[in-house]
Amino acid sequence: MNETLHMLKRLTDATGVPGNEGEVRSLMREYLEPHVESFEQDGLGSLFGRVTGNGEGPRVMIAGHMDEVGFMVTRIEDSGFLRFQALGGWWNQVLLAQRMDVVTRSGEKIPGVIGAKPPHVLPVEARKKPVEIKDMFLDIGATSKEQVAEWGIRPGDTVVPHCEFTVMKNEDFLIAKAWDNRIGCAIAIEAAKRLKNDAPGTVFSGATVQEEVGLRGAVTAANLIKPDVAIAVDTGIPGDTPGMTPAEGLSKLGEGVQVIFFDATTVTNPRLIDLIVEVAKAEDIKYQLDLTPGGGTDAGRFHLSGVGMPAVALTVPVRYLHTNVSIIHKADYEAAIDLVVALTKRLDNETVQWLKEG
Repeated sequence: MNETLHMLKRLTDATGVPGNEGEVRSLMREYLEPHVESFEQDGLGSLFGRVTGNGEGPRVMIAGHMDEVGFMVTRIEDSGFLRFQALGGWWNQVLLAQRMDVVTRSGEKIPGVIGAKPPHVLPVEARKKPVEIKDMFLDIGATSKEQVAEWGIRPGDTVVPHCEFTVMKNEDFLIAKAWDNRIGCAIAIEAAKRLKNDAPGTVFSGATVQEEVGLRGAVTAANLIKPDVAIAVDTGIPGDTPGMTPAEGLSKLGEGVQVIFFDATTVTNPRLIDLIVEVAKAEDIKYQLDLTPGGGTDAGRFHLSGVGMPAVALTVPVRYLHTNVSIIHKADYEAAIDLVVALTKRLDNETVQWLKEG
């Protein structure tokens, strides 16, 4: 496994639900440290490395987010089963009989499975009806509430899907949990490597926390960094699987980075979209213009910080977002890095002022 794949494996295998991103933050610090001059960390835990460019240009923020959708233990039954609640958006139908890991305060991962009744005992109508998360339970093989306590589990502990990073038979396709948004973290790391002494201003590259529960870390991180322009590097929805329609997803895996011109939190500065398209064409970077009317990214909070600023989401299309397992194409990841770097190199004072006047 090469260095890039090893980094992607470590990032996606790590656990980091909203509010409990410490393991991912440690990896971000480890990978960024050789390429940045210093770190900035806000009070919620968002982390950014500072990269000084070759001029007195603007402050540019490049931000993934560390957290993944997951769950939190809410109650321990006398019988040893666990009840839980969602952290982030889940579709109930993808959850029954899925493997999960409960992460204790010591860092131990205790395997379990979300229970499911056998179809033999279900009435016909019940088989058609999705089970609500509030009615689900996690089976970790414990026989009592006391045994669960002995294992170090308590309410508030993290629950995450169990899915190891895997290179598929077609090696361009990669399986993992948490592509949303460890792929953004990886893009931020690679951008920091390439931009040292090669940007018009100062770059702050890293990742926020608690994006999946309301873009919370984006607020505190922007207050800390005070960027002039912000680039959220995240994940988007492709429309290239059976049953998807153009109204639900325009992009395809392997066709390039998504440039989000509209989502539920952001109407992207049109001059910034024009600049991105110009840069992508000039550098021969594959890109896909797209929108996400039913979701948002940290760009939605970045562009509202201070007195307002240009901000955009550049995203990697991911099949099966917000489920236990998802798939990306390596070419889209590489295109995202190329575009983030090339765009940042174009963001001098004059260009940023032109964007703000648009």
